[in-house]
Amino acid sequence: MDKKLLNISSSPHIRGEETTSSIMLDVVIALIPAGLFGIYNFGINALLIMLVSVVTCVLTEYFYEKAMHKPLTTHDCSALVTGLLLAFNLPSTVPLWIPVLGGVFAILVVKMLFGGIGQNFMNPALAARCFLLISFGKIMTDFGIAAKDGVGAKLMYGMSSNGYAMVDGVSGATPLAQVKAGQTAHVMNMFLGTHAGTIGEVSAAAIIAGGVYLLVRRVISIRIPAAYIGSFLVFLVIVNLIKGDGVNVNYLLGNLFGGGLLLGAFFMATDYVTSPVTPSGKIVFGIILGVVTGIFRVFGNSAEGVSFAIIFGNMLVPVIEKYTIPKPFGRELVK
Repeated sequence: MDKKLLNISSSPHIRGEETTSSIMLDVVIALIPAGLFGIYNFGINALLIMLVSVVTCVLTEYFYEKAMHKPLTTHDCSALVTGLLLAFNLPSTVPLWIPVLGGVFAILVVKMLFGGIGQNFMNPALAARCFLLISFGKIMTDFGIAAKDGVGAKLMYGMSSNGYAMVDGVSGATPLAQVKAGQTAHVMNMFLGTHAGTIGEVSAAAIIAGGVYLLVRRVISIRIPAAYIGSFLVFLVIVNLIKGDGVNVNYLLGNLFGGGLLLGAFFMATDYVTSPVTPSGKIVFGIILGVVTGIFRVFGNSAEGVSFAIIFGNMLVPVIEKYTIPKPFGRELVK
């Protein structure tokens, strides 16, 4: 008799070829289009912020694990992803100590003090952004754009004599804030990304390209992004109908392409650690995010709301999973 048949081991009995490192590298690849466009749109400041954020996150994880005599996990690239996502959620005008402070908070407070990767109960990058936004609101809402011969810059801000447009302002300078104020959205500019905003969220086209890559590679499921975006748009339609405004396609597309909705839906709401594992739970999770984001954007003071909505949803994940556990095969429901 083959002795292998007598071997007993703990589950899982069948393992896939994917590793944490390979999954995180796929996410990094998916973020490249948005990152490159951010550098093109905002210049060298965007690149510096991305580098500082990534280095801070990786070094914070390394030194914490060395100090606590824990196995080093920096090779799994999760800190790299956190650093990139944090940088993508920052304006290109912030001083470099902002990504340093945010990176330390994301890795040390949100991730490592809760046990490291797989143990944090909220998305580290978004938690750091919310922390920075609450603590340094003026800095975090000071947006600027530098684009040579950018169509969006010409339309919205005018051009200087050297062909460059540079705008420094508060959150009102963003197209999403203009949409909230009832102004007409330049949908194509918002889709391409030639406007003010944070480094990695401005180009809807680049974010969608990265999201499609993750879907093709089966790194993420379509359930959360589809439920999130779909429920958000349905919420806006219902609110507009109640108000008697009808269905305004320009308003819907402005809210879809503006702000961090797409970046959040594809890259942060789908985080393995802080999102439900059950299929129906993913849909419920996405719907909650869509409705909460809609409430924040329509009735809140800020034009945004994605970060706080996802953090709120992260805290509900244990409850969502509790009530969406699939029925075990061969068992009947108790009447």
